[in-house]
Amino acid sequence: MKILLHTCCAPCLIYPYSFLKARCHEITVFFYNPNIHPFLEFKKRTETIKNYKEILSFPLVNENKYGLTEFLQKIVFNESKRCSICYAMRLEKTATLAIKQGFDAFTTTLLYSKYQQHDLINFLGEKISIQTGIPFIYHDFREGWQVGIDEALSLNMYRQSYCGCIYSEQERYDKSFKKP
Repeated sequence: MKILLHTCCAPCLIYPYSFLKARCHEITVFFYNPNIHPFLEFKKRTETIKNYKEILSFPLVNENKYGLTEFLQKIVFNESKRCSICYAMRLEKTATLAIKQGFDAFTTTLLYSKYQQHDLINFLGEKISIQTGIPFIYHDFREGWQVGIDEALSLNMYRQSYCGCIYSEQERYDKSFKKP
């Protein structure tokens, strides 16, 4: 099966990519993340995915456009729904590209993270699949959480400490967001 695999970052790609390849799927990686802030974080993640591509030689479609303006236009005054909007943006773009380039299905490395909302991602992926006619593959890649971390560390790979958006950055570093 030819699968377009949306990826949020190289460390989160490690396990899902190896899992899907081990099942003899033909994988193309799609790096598209308009949510990432600041610009230098976007550049670090872009460079890290390119470096990982050099190691594994996988096909990569890299959305180099910094999409923060588009992201913020959809999120401002909708902050309580920001993750849903962000997931939908990325999954819709992935499905559209998958159809355009003749893939059999699409999925995302967002399903690797223990910090993402899996039920919501699956719901949106299935909804987009129904709307577009291209299958969404759900798999709980969290089973390989430590495998991905260990491999990223062994490769001395840049690992970010927040999901990428300006809101998650604040939640990560602003002490007023810390739970007691």
